[in-house]
Amino acid sequence: MRAARLIKMVLLLQNRPAMTGAELARELEVSERTVTRDAQALSEAGVPVYAERGRAGGYRLVGGYRTRLTGLARGEAEALFLSGVPGALREMGLEDIASAARLKLSAALLPSLRDAPRAAAQRFHLDAPAWFREPEAPALLTVIADAVWDDRCVRARYRRGEGEVERELEPYGLVLKAGVWYLCARVRETGTFRTYRIDRFVAVEAVKAVEHLKDRFSRDMDFDLPGFWAEQAERFARSILRAEAVVRLSEAGVRALPHAVDPVAARDALAAAGQPDERGRTTVTLRIESEEVAYTQLTALGPEAEVLSPATLRERFAADAVRLTALYGSREG
Repeated sequence: MRAARLIKMVLLLQNRPAMTGAELARELEVSERTVTRDAQALSEAGVPVYAERGRAGGYRLVGGYRTRLTGLARGEAEALFLSGVPGALREMGLEDIASAARLKLSAALLPSLRDAPRAAAQRFHLDAPAWFREPEAPALLTVIADAVWDDRCVRARYRRGEGEVERELEPYGLVLKAGVWYLCARVRETGTFRTYRIDRFVAVEAVKAVEHLKDRFSRDMDFDLPGFWAEQAERFARSILRAEAVVRLSEAGVRALPHAVDPVAARDALAAAGQPDERGRTTVTLRIESEEVAYTQLTALGPEAEVLSPATLRERFAADAVRLTALYGSREG
């Protein structure tokens, strides 16, 4: 365990100019005292680890030291080959580059690990697009992907409502959600981060450097793309839930609710619900997009859900119940 930790410490310092004791302790999941002992052990073993004291101090490698301890274990090699998403790479125009990288990496692996790519491909496959839709890459995706990789500012025009809006953007990252591509970018005029559907872009061009405007931006290294996306996705889900419905659920209905309606709405409703009544039914206040959407979603729960309000939605389900009784209550034939 300690040997693996020492190797990881060297690789961390090799990839960064310097790291504090607290940063190393967090990455290595040990105490700062252990980091100090490990740094001393590396130094005694001939690895030039230099410790600087003081508030701005930390650890660094002296003289551009590089280690050759970069061999991959089987689990690491298989995990690396799992990271490729062929469809996404193809749509971003990176398929040939990724293929060449995989070939080079395969050639560099130890003979005992050469079957890692095949072993991973046999066991796992990611199919990102949703069912019953033909995936179609937006026309401007490749241009935007190039800007993301190069940290290059772009001037973009996109559809908003019935018109078009032009913005200068710093493209931070791409997200592929259920077959739809999104760009997470910072608006240069305001400094705020926004999310854009790439298929709504009308035109995108790289910004050319002028006196008051740089063609590349300095990336905020604290920007967390997965965290930003999760926050934006939940905020969007909440923003479209503008109405409410009160629903009484059976035990089976409680279990099925997150699969029938918006997961955020189901989670909030169940978290705020009281105790089940004497018949084991739970009454929840469910945020909904509209009565029409709620009708479609709650129909999937059948008799496991009883709509109490709004009255118009309850009447609609009551009318359905009468029609179902007529259909299934008849013994004709």
